[in-house]
Amino acid sequence: MRKLVVTLAGCILLAGCSGNATSNSKDTFTVGMECNYAPFNWQTSAPTQTSVSIGGAGFCDGYDVRIANEIAKSMEKELVIKKLEWDGLQLSLESGEIDAIIAGMTANEEREQGIDFTTPYFESEMVLIVRADDDLVHATSIQDFSGKNVIGQMNTNYDTVIDQIEGVNHLTPKSSYPELVVSLQSNEADAITAELPVAEGVIQANPDLTIVHFAEGKGFDIDTSVSIGLKEGSRGTEFFNQVQSALDNISDSTRNEWMTESRESAPTGE
Repeated sequence: MRKLVVTLAGCILLAGCSGNATSNSKDTFTVGMECNYAPFNWQTSAPTQTSVSIGGAGFCDGYDVRIANEIAKSMEKELVIKKLEWDGLQLSLESGEIDAIIAGMTANEEREQGIDFTTPYFESEMVLIVRADDDLVHATSIQDFSGKNVIGQMNTNYDTVIDQIEGVNHLTPKSSYPELVVSLQSNEADAITAELPVAEGVIQANPDLTIVHFAEGKGFDIDTSVSIGLKEGSRGTEFFNQVQSALDNISDSTRNEWMTESRESAPTGE
């Protein structure tokens, strides 16, 4: 899934950025996410049974919120959601503003140098979104998009993965999915990269679009799992182990059920 590109190295610039985290004795579990990435997380003005208040900005809801809430309950802590820009998540973790990143983030070797990750809490599939009336709906390989205009989200592996298509016209990325959808619907782009749950939410809200899946071995070579990010140096501590244990106790069937329910309840028409 999405790969955070860090544009500012953190610890020397941020107070309280110690790599020797041992435990979290606070009564709250503060989690950072965009609240703009349905069905993983989104912002809403009306409360639901699964949403969490983000103050005067309303509420944050979605799959990530449900995961975060279950972990907070397991640790007997109050869940606090901080709505943050994608590029600010790691810096907020380093500074201690948040305790965890639960935001559809993929663990990789590069990011492990600054974040300690749990095991994955969801795994998906990388697809492309196209206009439903385009001949590209019949594509079976990513190479069928050679010469086409393909676009992804800025500072994520949604963008970098596009270069696996030989001869592609790799468009300048956009900062959010609503912008990507506009680009596709206005014929600026021929396709948008997306992981499957996000793509399903996009086409639910935009019936003029559809999803292209690829034949085995003909799709993108990319890790589509997501994990919880905790402060560097916390692995093996009581706090890290509490989070991992709580995550381990959420069954695969429950995770799939929550994702289905989140996709079905995610906002449409925005």
